[in-house]
Amino acid sequence: MTRVHDRGGWPGAGPIDRSEHELAWWEKRTDALMRLLWTPERRIIKVDEMRRAIESIEPAKYEKCTYYERWLIALETLLIEKGILTRAEIDRKAEELGARGGKVQAR
Repeated sequence: MTRVHDRGGWPGAGPIDRSEHELAWWEKRTDALMRLLWTPERRIIKVDEMRRAIESIEPAKYEKCTYYERWLIALETLLIEKGILTRAEIDRKAEELGARGGKVQAR
């Protein structure tokens, strides 16, 4: 079964956007969190789990998200699945950061 991330050979899909940008604070933190959680010493999240979580994003939402927005959605999904955080805790922290001026992207 072809899923949204399987890009090769889609008719009319067009070229892949390979443009680079300066990373926002939340993108850097998302990257840092993932690296901390999947280190061999911790192995709280495994690469295969991350991939599954990204590939499980609803296709329309997947298409609208940036690379790190997908990572953030997957990270939230895995932390909730593993019972490390709840949706309420994540939402409360996102509101707190938003109130301090930090814009959180993915939802």
